[in-house]
Amino acid sequence: MDFRIADTFTDSLARLTGEEQKAVKTAAFDLQLNPTQPGLQVHRVEQAKDRSFWSARVNLDLRLILHRTERSLLLCYVNHHDEAYAWARRRKLETHPQTGAAQLVELRETVQEIAVPVYVEVETPAPKPAARPKRLLFAQTPEGELLACGVPEEWLAEVRQADEDSLLGLAEHLPAEAAEALLELATGGKPKAATVAAPGSDPFAHPDAQRRFRVMRNVEELERALDYPWDRWTVFLHPAQTQLVEREYKGPARVAGSAGTGKTIVALHRAATLARKHPEARILLTTFSETLASALRGKLARLLGNEPRLGERVEVHSMGAVAQRLYRAHFGGAKPQVATAEQVGEGLRKAAAGVPAHKFTARFLLTEWREVVDAWQLASWEGYRDVQRLGRKTRLPEAQRALLWEIFAAVRADLSGQGLVTEAGLFTLLAEKVGATARSPFDFAVVDEAQDVSIAQLRLLAALGRNRADALFFAGDLGQRIFQQPFSWKALGVDVRGRSTTLKINYRTSHQIRAQADRLLGATVADVDGITEERKGTTSVFNGPAPRLEVFESKGAEVAGVGAWLRERVEKEKLAPHEVAVFVRSEAELERARAAVEAAGLKAKGLDARVEVTVGQAAFGTMHLAKGLEFRAVAVMACDDEVIPAETRLEAAADDSDLEEVYNTERHLLYVACTRARDFLMVSGVKPVSEFVEDLAGKKG
Repeated sequence: MDFRIADTFTDSLARLTGEEQKAVKTAAFDLQLNPTQPGLQVHRVEQAKDRSFWSARVNLDLRLILHRTERSLLLCYVNHHDEAYAWARRRKLETHPQTGAAQLVELRETVQEIAVPVYVEVETPAPKPAARPKRLLFAQTPEGELLACGVPEEWLAEVRQADEDSLLGLAEHLPAEAAEALLELATGGKPKAATVAAPGSDPFAHPDAQRRFRVMRNVEELERALDYPWDRWTVFLHPAQTQLVEREYKGPARVAGSAGTGKTIVALHRAATLARKHPEARILLTTFSETLASALRGKLARLLGNEPRLGERVEVHSMGAVAQRLYRAHFGGAKPQVATAEQVGEGLRKAAAGVPAHKFTARFLLTEWREVVDAWQLASWEGYRDVQRLGRKTRLPEAQRALLWEIFAAVRADLSGQGLVTEAGLFTLLAEKVGATARSPFDFAVVDEAQDVSIAQLRLLAALGRNRADALFFAGDLGQRIFQQPFSWKALGVDVRGRSTTLKINYRTSHQIRAQADRLLGATVADVDGITEERKGTTSVFNGPAPRLEVFESKGAEVAGVGAWLRERVEKEKLAPHEVAVFVRSEAELERARAAVEAAGLKAKGLDARVEVTVGQAAFGTMHLAKGLEFRAVAVMACDDEVIPAETRLEAAADDSDLEEVYNTERHLLYVACTRARDFLMVSGVKPVSEFVEDLAGKKG
């Protein structure tokens, strides 16, 4: 007998208290070991339309809902007694007549109210012109096409009556593949052709069924699924994600997508899949910062909790840590002497003083050094003279470049004389060393948050991959690029053209939050190599309240307002303190964030480089630390004029005409912060407010 769990079970388990979850896990293990366990008091659910629904007693109040046949036992749901039985009476498990996928279908008659218009009689002094009827989105769609989308037969009539206002509500009652396809159709897209199972095949083996039902082959697999019920990604993957994870690529590949579409999940599963396929291989899972690497390490441990030997072959490090390890390996255990920002700044100051004819500011010199000379490791006047200064809008005649090169050449000589190398220089040196070895130190490298990988880091990755099949896999979103200037990957030997895919289904953020945050970015984002990421057509799989945008008269009023909103979320929505967070642009605004958390009556936990969330405490931190995190409710505050975009960055840009790039990365930063929210979002500022808040509100063209 196959023992399966459904995503509806893990979702319901996550909503129980810690003690309740422990009791449910014990009952689930007992069922897996002995489905006829007498202590569980298994009974058929009375009045259920599906006669295969049974209940199992967890304790005096909690009940497991099972779907039991001769061939399988499926854990479907868990809740308190009345709620559990009501859930079972409203559903049935069936095989879709066209696709052949197993579906848990909500009975139409239990939710008829979503398709029934509500009429309210209101006395008015004079009749008003009748409102134009809403356009029915699928009235003319052939029945066969709707069925091919996975719509259950008994929901066809309701789907035909759906308009723009009712579609999202209706989608919540449909199987995921049907909801996604209808949302795609409604926004002018064309859903991917559905997989149709062969006659007589196992309905649970269908790709769409795999996203919600999984066989638990042993106690260890079940334990992993139940230990982190809110992390559905450890067990259930969307078919599009599964395809990317398992596909074989002839060269470097990249998966893109807006925030919440599961890019990191694909990267984690990709690393695990490569380890399973290649038992002798060494696999690197990396990202640009130690903060994110630490988060990846924890997630990989959850994913491979019952496969510890597999985990031993997947090394998780930041790019900086990778460089340190490789340097020691290639230079006899020595530690590289990397120049600090202060040492570079002092070198620029001294070198500039030696070239009195120049008219450039210290800010310009630093950014030109960091983003052009050091980034591309330019070692000669000819190299600097001819380089394409992507992202640097200031036009420099050759005479001015010559003056600048005097300064930069002096800085290079000064650092070399001290035995120092810049971080970019370290990666470039390692790229040359690794490229000259007979075998790469890693067979495969999977890179998360790839949009913020630097030029020199990509050089090293290219040397690791050597254009071998499957060797390099990148996951990232150009709309979240906040640390790096744009540059050509192809010029560095990493060509992902033809092997770049964009994910379109948002799992983390509600439709309302996603739609509002998307106003900060364009409909398409393109890289330097011409690869375009279409943001249009992305759909969220769940609904939520509209984000709240507030403009306050004073900082004190904002602290009180945000505090009241946080307190209401905790009390009204029953959120745990660690499920809420406050983000601000920089450290200068952190005290406002802390004060808002304390005004809500919550304990405040300041995020640091480890970005560890503490149970029972609300998190607060800068927007740069928001990467990789997720909360039920997020307040993004202190969005004042001159705070975001940061005034210091605007002043620097005024000198080198780099204003567009500053605005882009500042928008991306706010986008990252807003999309950390799953269900509830508040964005606030003090008059005069940032122009970005007006963009969020849709007040600007």
